[in-house]
Amino acid sequence: MSQLKAIPLYRLDLAGNEIRYMEQALECGKISGDGPFTRRCEALLERQLGASKVLLATSCTQALEMAAFLLNIRSGDEVIVPSFTFPSTANAFVVRGATPVFADVRPDTLNLDETRLEPLITPATKAIVVVHYAGIPCEMEAILKIAARYNIPVIEDNALGLYGKYRGRFLGTIGSIGCLSFHQTKSFVCGEGGAVCLNDPLFNNRAEILREKGTNRRKFARGEVDKYTWVDVGSSYVPSDLLAAFLYAQLESCSDTLSRRRRVWDYYNHELSAWAVESGAKLPYVPPGCEPAYSMFHMLLPSAKVLEGLLQRLNRNNIAATFHYQPLHLSPMARSFGARPGDCPVAEDISGRLLRLPFFTSLSEGEQAEVVRVVEAFRPARAVSGMARVGRA
Repeated sequence: MSQLKAIPLYRLDLAGNEIRYMEQALECGKISGDGPFTRRCEALLERQLGASKVLLATSCTQALEMAAFLLNIRSGDEVIVPSFTFPSTANAFVVRGATPVFADVRPDTLNLDETRLEPLITPATKAIVVVHYAGIPCEMEAILKIAARYNIPVIEDNALGLYGKYRGRFLGTIGSIGCLSFHQTKSFVCGEGGAVCLNDPLFNNRAEILREKGTNRRKFARGEVDKYTWVDVGSSYVPSDLLAAFLYAQLESCSDTLSRRRRVWDYYNHELSAWAVESGAKLPYVPPGCEPAYSMFHMLLPSAKVLEGLLQRLNRNNIAATFHYQPLHLSPMARSFGARPGDCPVAEDISGRLLRLPFFTSLSEGEQAEVVRVVEAFRPARAVSGMARVGRA
């Protein structure tokens, strides 16, 4: 069994009412899907985000699968996804028969590079999926302009970006469909869970049917039909109301949670700035007009060798730190779709130099000070940044 770190990468933080609300769900006797707390969560998110409709799902992966259903993605279609992301971003469309087309990312935000997007579009392109990496917004205005030129819907994989903003608009509400995650490693959690944000009312009715096994059960529950039946394709995407009860406690405390997480993010950003300049490292870049979701904190180190050295030092000091995504276009699965090394050079470069630091709501200033102390004690030889080699810094 691996030893638990004194300062872990993430920690479960309770807002305060989780147990009480779960007890209420048990007392109500409705712990299957679409119970009272499911409806409370959905209504709260709709009010907070201004989405046309929000439906809870069992994971962000299944929210993405719902998006693929709603857009009628099928065999022969192509879907553009960033290479630097979790496999679910692509897999949700591959299971529908689509071919993923991998886009390179910007070396500053690590988000899909809008300047390299248009050449990837073909007559077979049926969707563009963006990922707001580390909760830092993509350049949505430029991406939406390109998508509109070809009449292609944009899906936001917003697993890391809940409550982040792009030019005053909440992430997940800017494209046609947004997908959220409430996995335990995220800012707002219920163990396993997700949600789909529908920003075009035309999707609302069919989305209810898809997540209820292809039935019009929700209409029956509202008294709109006298019985429910099978009316479309679908699956079981509805989470237990026990999970929704836990989640509701997390969501209703979002202002306090975001404030605390911003403090953690700002502390790292301020305290490590001088070390980063001296060491040739890059701290997270937030474009003007954007507000991050404060979901994680990462650094881009000058080389893979520096990454390995710092990672070993942190681990020896009982501090959990880790790398992140491996480029999807280099994976065995992607090779079956014709992807090859060199297709996304920025993703290839940054993936071997990225380090994530411990980040969670209850991370104390004392714990952060210890992380910073260990990082600052590591003095790598100054190297030319790979970011400089591949373009924009």
